Amino acid sequence: MRIGLINQLHGRPAGDPPPPSWKSISERASLAEGVGFDMFVFEDALLYRGEEAADGVWESVSIAAALAATTRRIGLGQSVLNSPYRSPAMTAKIADTVDEISGGRFVLGIGAGNTEDSDYQAFGFPTDRRYSRFAEAIEIIHGLLKNGAIDFEGEFYSAKDAELVLRGPRPQGPPINIAAGGPKMLQLVARYGDAWNWWGWDETVQQVRARLGPIIERLEQACEAEERDPATLGRTFDLFTVVPEGFDGSAGSSDGGEMENPVTGTSEEIAAYILSLGKLGFEEVRCDVWPREPPAIEAMKPVVDMVHDG
Repeated sequence: MRIGLINQLHGRPAGDPPPPSWKSISERASLAEGVGFDMFVFEDALLYRGEEAADGVWESVSIAAALAATTRRIGLGQSVLNSPYRSPAMTAKIADTVDEISGGRFVLGIGAGNTEDSDYQAFGFPTDRRYSRFAEAIEIIHGLLKNGAIDFEGEFYSAKDAELVLRGPRPQGPPINIAAGGPKMLQLVARYGDAWNWWGWDETVQQVRARLGPIIERLEQACEAEERDPATLGRTFDLFTVVPEGFDGSAGSSDGGEMENPVTGTSEEIAAYILSLGKLGFEEVRCDVWPREPPAIEAMKPVVDMVHDG
């Protein structure tokens, strides 16, 4: 089983904890690589407006390219790239380019986006008909990455005789990992995805199983409708929030909120929780480790080793 580290790209000046800098992000990625994490993922947002002040966010494609050039082994990519931020043909071009820089370590995590976020209005992106827009976008992205070319004219997007002449190290591009929970989105996962991604926050294993059981059942039904073996579709899980042994999670989670039920305890207990998610079919779990300090990442090494050992 694989284990990843989630890294936040947002913060505000004079915030506590301090906002991330490129130096701190790159150091966390290098440390995660040294500890043995398999994947380093991060958010794709532009602005978070709070009740008192706004959090800024570093642009994730720029961060992905920089990390691709400064790491050597670890996989990397956005946990969920916001599809409306970029045209689909450009997204495919970006994915192939970052995969080239990384030597084949980039994963294109992507979703339909979150229209509740105020950054859509602030930066001029549409918020209507989210599913319909994504359905067109993922068809274009999939066609370009898997086949190298597409000729598409839709209601929202077009890609007229588009082709990727220069290709990265993988003939069919980096894997496409789609975040989805609703029935129509799950159908798109079954049709176009190499993997499916979902998340859990402050839940026991039993709560995760109860919440995700119906979703996984619908996903498998979607695969059957597409005449696809569900076993050919990878599954990844974003786990919020993990507090390693020896650290205190009572101060709050990595987004500044209070944690109700963080995954914590001994390294053995944390590893057991992650491995239990493997029984639900998840082959990779990405951990949001709190606090945002290098010692906390280092403290995850026994967990990483035990997850790898199964």
